Amino acid sequence: MKPIVPVSQIMSKNVIKLNIDDSLTKAEALFKEHNIRHIPVLSGSEIVGIISYTDLLKVSLADYSDDDTEVTTTLYNMFSLKQVMTKDVTTVLSYTSIKEVAEIFASSDFRALPVTYENKLVGIVTTTDIIKYLLEYYER
Repeated sequence: MKPIVPVSQIMSKNVIKLNIDDSLTKAEALFKEHNIRHIPVLSGSEIVGIISYTDLLKVSLADYSDDDTEVTTTLYNMFSLKQVMTKDVTTVLSYTSIKEVAEIFASSDFRALPVTYENKLVGIVTTTDIIKYLLEYYER
């Protein structure tokens, strides 16, 4: 019998997050500082969105002009985090099985899902986490 492993076993627990009022400049700094690709956006403790590095690139020249921060900052000032983030966020519960999460990834365009427990953000799981788990599982 195959084990039912909860996503809480593979998710990242130290979640970098943004507040809905934070700037795109702050988002870019967090992406680069922590070498991550997805950041949940909160209003208080409620998850109201998620922004990916790709979302940020759509409204900036971030990767194309590291030398010209003035241009990038001007572009960021034209948009708010609320305008750029994905608002319809799918979340999973911390006890959702890894298999169920993999099925969500396989049937959607998502590459990261916020993980909740009792309506609070407790982690984030990415397609990379799933792949690493599967590689480890098949090495046994």
